[in-house]
Amino acid sequence: MLDILTDSVLDCVKLLPFLFLSYLAVEYIEHKMSRRTKIMIYRAGKAGPVIGSILGVIPQCGFAAAAAGLYAGGIVSPGTLLAVFLSSSDEMLPIMVSEGIHVGMISKILILKMVIGMAAGLVLDVIAGRFGWGLHREEEAAEFCEHGHCHCGQSGIWKGALHHTVQITGFLFLITLVLGFFMERVEVQSFSQLLGGIPVLEEALAGLVGMIPNCAASVLVTQLYLQGFIGAGSLFSGLLCSAGAGLLVLYRANSSRWKENLLFTAVLYVTGVVGGLLIGCSGMAFYAVL
Repeated sequence: MLDILTDSVLDCVKLLPFLFLSYLAVEYIEHKMSRRTKIMIYRAGKAGPVIGSILGVIPQCGFAAAAAGLYAGGIVSPGTLLAVFLSSSDEMLPIMVSEGIHVGMISKILILKMVIGMAAGLVLDVIAGRFGWGLHREEEAAEFCEHGHCHCGQSGIWKGALHHTVQITGFLFLITLVLGFFMERVEVQSFSQLLGGIPVLEEALAGLVGMIPNCAASVLVTQLYLQGFIGAGSLFSGLLCSAGAGLLVLYRANSSRWKENLLFTAVLYVTGVVGGLLIGCSGMAFYAVL
C-alpha cells in the first residue's frame, strides 16, 4: 500500500512542470481567442457545426460551456452545440502532452473528434430543422460564463495555469492511486478481455464516464487508456461525450426546456458511443498508433 501511495505521488510530481507549461499555453490561447471565437460562432449561420467543431478543438477553457450559453440564448443551433461538445478536448490534451505522447497521435485524435463533431452537427441540424428544434426562440441572447467552474478570466494567465495545474494534479493523484490499487489485484489484460468480451460494453461505459459534467471525466478516460485498461474505441467514446462543464451550463441556462436538454444529452451520448464503436471496429492501420 505504501509503495502504491509513493508511486502515485512521484508520478504526479513528475508531471507537474509539464502540466503547468501546457496549461500556461492553454490559458494564453484562451485569453487571446475567447471573444473572437464567440463572434465567429455567432456569425457562422448554417456553417455553425463546421466552425464550432474547428473552434472546439482549440484548447480553450470552458468553450463548450460558453457554447451552451449561446445555445440557450437562441444564438447557435443544436447541431453547432453538438459539434462543439464532440470536438472539445477538455483535459485530454494537456495530460497527453505532459505524458510525452507523440504529437502525431494527439493530432489524429483531435482531427477525428473534429470530423465526427462536424458530421454529426450537420446531420442534427438537418433533422432539427424539419422538426423545428432550436428555431423557435426569440429571446435576446445572454452571456453565460463558466467562471464558477474554472475561474477563467478572473486572473492572469499565470494564476489561471496554476489553478488548473493544482486541480488536475489532484484528480490525477486520486485516479492514479485508485488505478494502482486496482492493478495490484486485477491483471490489466484480464480486465480488458472481460470488457472486450461483451459487445459495446466498454464503449458504453466509457461514454457514461465521459458524460460526467466535470473535467475529471476526461482525466479518467485518458488515464484509463494510457494505463492500458481501455482501447482506442473506448477512448473516443469517453472523449466525444466529455464536454467538461458544458452540460451543467446547458441544464442551468436552458432549464425551462428540460425535455430538449434530455434529448440533446441522449443524442450526445449515442453519437459518442457510436463514434467510438466505429473507430474501435475499424481495422485500418491508421489506428495502430493509437
